[in-house]
Amino acid sequence: MRNLVVLILTMVVMASCAGPEKPDNPFFSSYDTPFGVPPFELIEVGHFMPAFEEGIKEQEAEIEAIINNSEVPDFDNTIAALDYSGGLLNRVSSVFYNYNSSNISDTIQSIAKEVAPKMSAHSDNISLNAELFERIQAVYNQRESLDLTEEQAMLLKETYEGFVRNGAALSAEKQERYREINQELSVLTLQFGQNVLADVNDFKLIVDNEADLAGLPASVVATAAEAAANDGAEGKWLFTLQNPSVMPFLTYADNRALREVMGRAYILRGNNDNENNNEDIINKLVELRLERSQLLGHENFAQFALQNRMAGNVETVESFLQQIWNAALPIAREEAVDLQKMIDSEGHDFDLAFWDWRYYAEKVRKEKYNIDESEIRQYFEINNVRDGIFMVANKLFGLQFKQREDVPVYHTEATAWEVQEADGTHVGILYMDMHPRASKRGGAWMSSYRKQQVDASGEFVPPVITIVCNFTAPSENQPALLSFDEMTTFFHEFGHALHGLLSDTQYHGLSGTSVPRDFVELPSQVMENWAKHPEVLKQFAKHYETGEVIPDELIDRIKESSNFNQGFATVEFLASALLDMDYHTMNAYEPFDVNAFEKQVQERYNMMDEIYFRHGSPHFQHIFSGGYSAGYYSYIWAGVLDADAFEAFVETGDLFDQTTATKFRKEILEKGGTRDAMEMYKAFRGSEPGIEPLLKQRGLVR
Repeated sequence: MRNLVVLILTMVVMASCAGPEKPDNPFFSSYDTPFGVPPFELIEVGHFMPAFEEGIKEQEAEIEAIINNSEVPDFDNTIAALDYSGGLLNRVSSVFYNYNSSNISDTIQSIAKEVAPKMSAHSDNISLNAELFERIQAVYNQRESLDLTEEQAMLLKETYEGFVRNGAALSAEKQERYREINQELSVLTLQFGQNVLADVNDFKLIVDNEADLAGLPASVVATAAEAAANDGAEGKWLFTLQNPSVMPFLTYADNRALREVMGRAYILRGNNDNENNNEDIINKLVELRLERSQLLGHENFAQFALQNRMAGNVETVESFLQQIWNAALPIAREEAVDLQKMIDSEGHDFDLAFWDWRYYAEKVRKEKYNIDESEIRQYFEINNVRDGIFMVANKLFGLQFKQREDVPVYHTEATAWEVQEADGTHVGILYMDMHPRASKRGGAWMSSYRKQQVDASGEFVPPVITIVCNFTAPSENQPALLSFDEMTTFFHEFGHALHGLLSDTQYHGLSGTSVPRDFVELPSQVMENWAKHPEVLKQFAKHYETGEVIPDELIDRIKESSNFNQGFATVEFLASALLDMDYHTMNAYEPFDVNAFEKQVQERYNMMDEIYFRHGSPHFQHIFSGGYSAGYYSYIWAGVLDADAFEAFVETGDLFDQTTATKFRKEILEKGGTRDAMEMYKAFRGSEPGIEPLLKQRGLVR
């Protein structure tokens, strides 16, 4: 039967490639590039829409072939055939949506707005196809009698439940409304992210008085001077809302008035009195998500979203967050007292505000631990950090990384790396794109240009993975020196990349990071433990000028200060996680003022005025334009898993213990979504994790 599916797909592809205009579009033929990566140098913006339209037509024909198959529905001719469908659409989508995050232009944004409702409609046409669902249901109903592998059983379960979750069991009338909601949501989430990026790119703080730069490290000043010169303001200094600019400013700038300007601009992204204001979009997103969830029989969106996550239900998440909140809030209050004492000791007559916290925390940290972020940066030149990450991956999994100049890249700032097993076997391609630019959204993330799978003909398809960051850029006189947080973020995103690269699944739908949202952060966050460990630091942290290995004495100071300010960091994060849950546990919608809503959340949880949300509503892209709606808690949930998982290595006395590393690779990284997440974890660790290692790791146990 698989041969029949392959024949049908081949005929469809051949038919779709006919016509004189199509050979000029690189998406319409196999990529003639090293390792089959996208031929970026050939791709033009005008290729996207025709490829989307043809990809939709092609998958529609593939779906029709499944429906019209005269044979009794079975796993191969229905479930597997559906997973194999959409090859062209996957090719163009993977490139386009990565461009829409890291290679943005006005034209790309315009195409995104045009294609969003088309893709939403296409997705609904599949998930709401009654004949297709009838075949899927027929296979699902006989699942107990089928001789399926564990992975096949999971794909069947995920396919059936996915259709139900996407409205397949609704009445025709409700399905029509469901389609309308999805169309509107697709456009709104896109516009939300575009508004945030526009506000980031519009803001410029130009300093023309050198005295106003007091306190800022020389490297930050040099970068700001370069930015100003590039912006036509030679002899001045330009600061932006990109993290490598705004965070050092809030941490080091002595000028409190300018810190306030930067701090307020940072939290007001998407919340200014301009065309980029996201308040109406937030209202509409919350309203539509609630309506859609209730159409599907749920009280609220969170109840719907948590069905297929490890946490399982709202009560578990809220209890979990409250437990950590209760531990962190008193510590954050103690930290605020220390910062206020520092303010008072300097003879100032003002109360600590959110734009002061990072500045005075850095002062207190320096006083308590004699530690300075600018000193630490000297040992984290970005290429040394990268080589350290490669070293850890090699020691754990035997992986090798070779830069390939012959592999096309999507931007001149991106680099391409071939990943190999210890014996030289090809694993996949990894792109890395490290520094901010106007054509890139903020933050750091991992994505793919091609997911690992075994195709319909039985050929193993290796992955093409990308990690994109916004780290401190090099200046004219200095290489890129990362902060400690940037260094650990690099390790974090590389952990996601390993999850995609080492995937070893049969089916596209279960590959790599296709796991529950509150499990996906485990492979990334566990890597941070190696990043911070003294034994590992000694192997890659070298002074960028002298080559001196980071001194034990500095490592000791870093370790001693590791739990400093953790009350702030945890409360800041949890506040956003609680905000997320409050938006998505509404059982009835009433129009709301976003600022007032945030204030209510702050009051409900007795939050401190001195700490603002890590992500305030108007720029909270994780939940309003990303995939973390009712799921931002996932980072700290996975923190429980990663603290316990790293303990498995510590217990052996060898951070690179091969037995443990092999087990982590086999039971977690290679499995993708082929097994229940907790079962995967227990197969690795032997039991479910407890919360104590996380509280201990963050210094929240007194």
